[in-house]
Amino acid sequence: MTRVFSGIKPTGHLTLGNYLGAVRRWAEVEQYETEALFCVVDLHALTVEHDPARVRRLSRQAASLLLAAGLDPALCTVFVQSHVDEHTRLSYLLECTATDGELRRMIQYKEKSARARVSGDGVRFSLLSYPVLMAADILAYRADEVPVGDDQTQHVELTRDLAVRFNQRYGHTFTVPKATRPPVAARVMDLQDPLSKMGKSHEAGAGIVYLLDDADVVRKKIMRAVTDSGREVAYDREDRPGVANLLEILAACENGDPGELAGAYESYGALKKDTAEAVVELLRPLRKRHAALAADPGYVDGVLREGAERARGMARPVVDSAYRAMGLLPVG
Repeated sequence: MTRVFSGIKPTGHLTLGNYLGAVRRWAEVEQYETEALFCVVDLHALTVEHDPARVRRLSRQAASLLLAAGLDPALCTVFVQSHVDEHTRLSYLLECTATDGELRRMIQYKEKSARARVSGDGVRFSLLSYPVLMAADILAYRADEVPVGDDQTQHVELTRDLAVRFNQRYGHTFTVPKATRPPVAARVMDLQDPLSKMGKSHEAGAGIVYLLDDADVVRKKIMRAVTDSGREVAYDREDRPGVANLLEILAACENGDPGELAGAYESYGALKKDTAEAVVELLRPLRKRHAALAADPGYVDGVLREGAERARGMARPVVDSAYRAMGLLPVG
């Protein structure tokens, strides 16, 4: 069976973009058709200035939302990255395999380090090296596939390069994974800036639908979404990005085709109204289930504990073999 690894970073409240672009497919497809591991990658949240209490709170919230979205611990492995030491053990070996040049070419490093310099914050070394930790997340489990959005494809390519290089130098140790993408709404855009991704880490939330926003807030944000010049409702990502974003959201909610949906509307207002209602109904059961889980933290802790034990059992033999292959003495 194909093994899949996916992670979600607790740097902000999860958004509609996270759900439509990744989490819903994890719940509806991957956990049934693959051997799937889903991880709250909390160590990645430490690469920039952060509040420790907030990271803990968002990590628990992210895990609860994954379960609320339909991930079933009986079908898949749900765990927190820092609970499994093999991630950091393997990361150092891969740092000894990666080069400075290929890490500095990472687009996210360039963007985030530039923002850190502008704000006056120092650029942490972990911001440069975290794609190696991401590679360790994947390679430790010999994952075959990594479902990602467009912005993470470069990191999976680095993971592939590191796996091939390690295998060639030290003997076959890792599976070389491939990136996969969902067919619709792989990248939901900000409602106020349809040229930018709907990111959970953004400070301004007017264009971001959070999974825990109540129904009225969701409606207000979508009804205020930026559209385009002209009046015709047409699906054109380049020339009409605002309308295209709404059509893609609506299509993802209804499992439809954005191009076909465009023909059903004569005004932006009607499109916004239907999109808002579709999103509200899509998130209603998730929010209800999350409220129940938030009231039972012991259950969530138990799922994460069992998930970490299962993940550790898969990762430890792989990482131990990488240590031996690289020339390190075994313990005892």
